[in-house]
Amino acid sequence: MAENIFPHFDQMISREFRENKLGQRSKVIWLTGLSGSGKSTIGLALEKRLFQENFVAQLLDGDNIRSGINKNLGFSEEDRKENIRRIAEIAKLYLSSGIITINSFISPTAETRNIAKEIVGDADFLEIYINAPMATCESRDVKGLYKKARAGEIQGFTGVNQSYEEPENPALELRTDILSVDEAVDKLFTFLKKHIILP
Repeated sequence: MAENIFPHFDQMISREFRENKLGQRSKVIWLTGLSGSGKSTIGLALEKRLFQENFVAQLLDGDNIRSGINKNLGFSEEDRKENIRRIAEIAKLYLSSGIITINSFISPTAETRNIAKEIVGDADFLEIYINAPMATCESRDVKGLYKKARAGEIQGFTGVNQSYEEPENPALELRTDILSVDEAVDKLFTFLKKHIILP
């Protein structure tokens, strides 16, 4: 029962102290885009780049999360919302720990992304649109998901039988059909520096 819960947030080591100890500002980087757009690839490469530049970062990726903490969730509308809610709560914990969190999730609707933004806080939520045309995404479909969705084997698949709502005002858009992985990560890292470097 909620009345029997007594959080100790006010007694914990502060985020500011943790950030100063780590020498960075913590932020939540939210990579959104179609399956095959390059979210996971860019997320993995960005995590490595941040570590190379002496930042402490943690990647949260859709498949990894769904094989662990969210393995009890399906792909209904309500389960998708709950998936994003839990991820945002985890990201918020990393944020409070002074760690930069890279989140790689389709999160296909403005509503689900707003759920995450409200939990994390607008000032710390950086929405990055990983944008590639459908044809490009399908050509990279190593899992064969688009093919299965078009054959009716997967229902509710974003881009085939569920729409993807493009972010109206992302913090940054990366066209991965034009940029190489290295170019996209360079552009993203350059953008992030003003947000994660301590004054």
